[in-house]
Amino acid sequence: MKYCSKILLFIGYFIGITCMAQTNEKINLEELFESLSEELPEDADLSELSEKWSYYLKHPIDLNKTDGTELIELQFIDPLLLQRLINHRQVSGDFINVLELQSIDGFDAKILNLLLPFIKVGETSPFTGSKFKDFSHEFMLRYGRILEKPKGYQITDTTKSRYLGDRNRYTIRYRANLKDKIRLAINMEKDAGEPIFYGEQKLGFDFYGLSLYIKAIGPVRNLVIGDYALQFGQGLGMWNGLSFGKGGLVQNTARQGMGVKQYTSLNEVDFMRGITGTFRLDRFEITPYFSYRAIDGNVEDNIESRVIKTIAKTGLHRTPTEQRYRNAAHQMTYGLNVLWRHNRFKAGINFNQSQLDVVKVKGTSKRQQYDFEGDVLRNISLYTNYTFRNVHLFGEYASSVDGGSALLMGAIASLHPRLSTVVLVRDYKKNYHTFYGQGFGESSNTANEEGIYLGLVYQLGRKLVWSNYIDVFRFPEAKYQADSSSLGADFFSQFSYIWYKKGQLSLRYRNRLKQTNYMGMGQTESGLVNSSKQQLRLEFQYKLNRIWTIRYRAEGNLFQKEYEDNSLGYMFYQDIFWKPDMGKIQLNSRLAYFQTDTYDNRIYAYENDVLYASGFGMYNMRGWRTYLNLRYRINRHLDIWTKYGIYYYPDNERIGTALDEIIGNRKSEIKVQLRWQL
Repeated sequence: MKYCSKILLFIGYFIGITCMAQTNEKINLEELFESLSEELPEDADLSELSEKWSYYLKHPIDLNKTDGTELIELQFIDPLLLQRLINHRQVSGDFINVLELQSIDGFDAKILNLLLPFIKVGETSPFTGSKFKDFSHEFMLRYGRILEKPKGYQITDTTKSRYLGDRNRYTIRYRANLKDKIRLAINMEKDAGEPIFYGEQKLGFDFYGLSLYIKAIGPVRNLVIGDYALQFGQGLGMWNGLSFGKGGLVQNTARQGMGVKQYTSLNEVDFMRGITGTFRLDRFEITPYFSYRAIDGNVEDNIESRVIKTIAKTGLHRTPTEQRYRNAAHQMTYGLNVLWRHNRFKAGINFNQSQLDVVKVKGTSKRQQYDFEGDVLRNISLYTNYTFRNVHLFGEYASSVDGGSALLMGAIASLHPRLSTVVLVRDYKKNYHTFYGQGFGESSNTANEEGIYLGLVYQLGRKLVWSNYIDVFRFPEAKYQADSSSLGADFFSQFSYIWYKKGQLSLRYRNRLKQTNYMGMGQTESGLVNSSKQQLRLEFQYKLNRIWTIRYRAEGNLFQKEYEDNSLGYMFYQDIFWKPDMGKIQLNSRLAYFQTDTYDNRIYAYENDVLYASGFGMYNMRGWRTYLNLRYRINRHLDIWTKYGIYYYPDNERIGTALDEIIGNRKSEIKVQLRWQL
């Protein structure tokens, strides 16, 4: 009887399968990234995730074979949905088609749109894609350059700050994969302004990355030699690589740590370098790790020891000062993580110690008075999660042994087949210290913050979803732009109407309230004033046919601050995608107009780019933005991508500040990328 019902389900989905099978590889990266996080900085390296998505587009995840690990790597499947998927397979038997997911509570049109390109059922599924090869290679060479010449490249006086290298940016990536059991990753990168093969960079590239990943050998679940990342618990004590905060996927506030990961990103600071691996012993997973790597910083010699005043995390080495900071100190980190699993319950403990070969000293500002000081930092954390029926509970407690503590607790609950809620409470003490923590919160340092987050998702229909959250937070001590205790809140609401593989219409409102420093006329000390930034966004995307897709967005914001005039910002853009099923050429383009009264009104928006190079652009002042991406497939092994983008500011005589200042009203960039794969 169970099998017969599945056959009927399959017949009922046949028409939808036929329509969607032909577009399964045409994924909207913008929707994915912007669903995970409201805004990311321009220099955020998203290649770690886009490379993983690209891999699973070629080698889709089999719903009947996965234990959930691969689905967690996609980042947008929350733990409650994942458990429901596994339960459905256990109760009803193997999936016979991916569209069975529609019968599972919580898999609404938005999640299905995101997920379908990455999954399959068996080798005969229309979503299977190319058959996995025993051994595959990928070699990629990327070149980029700003066409205008900023001030930093024109200074010839060697006594002044200047860029030591040229405007060219080079990236080389090599990947080798043997049956998905052994993976080799090599990265080389030189940023614009950095020298190469001369001066301080006689060895060539500024950054070299190498990692070897070995999977599933006896009791060894995985082993990584070289560069790697660790992600445990909710990220309070140990989390390397990308982490996403508040966004449209409300339930994804609960972190799902992957444990050991091969590090393939071009981010030059947020990783470990050494050796690690996970060993399975019955219900236990034991992960020892060791890392030793150079770090950047302002190091000075005094009578008793070498001290570091600032640890630099930009990864840039363009000027004499940045070169002096480069590899100025070293950090050795070692630790142990033990995870215990029993059915739907997990509990883990993580301990690590970091040793610097310099002494870290605190800064002199108010917000730095509780910073870490010394050369040894020890952290210990306890974390757990448990899924019971329609509730997923999670939490972590972390302590810096010589300082304070951090606590995060939360729950995801399905109150009704169409109604889900999330509650998250956090309390990060002012003297909690960690080199690697990336806990959920309004600030990025996992310290000096208290807050409660409440999210609500209501599925009004199969195609209509209403997502909301409110986050109320407090900073007990001074922080950036606030010299005393301050409060804030963040409100978000979004309606999304989705057509399967056809289009989406969404309306979003967000209001962020904060307290910041203000010094009025005649005052000798600053006080706090309230500020708010209200944002409204309307977006429409539609697939006109098998080749053409269009996207429109209108976004505006109102910034208000006590004792100051209100300021406005807005942006309109149109994207066009041309992706024929046959042929060698694909392209996409954007035309945008924007105007912002102040820097506080700036707007971030995802921009398509060459493969693995996508990112968020900043739209500020008054101007136009346009770009064109083109991909040409030379043959089945060789592809070439090009991008030309330009900002045009008609009211400006110069763009940027300091060394990045450009005389004129245009800033343009070109990228060329070549990929060979076998």
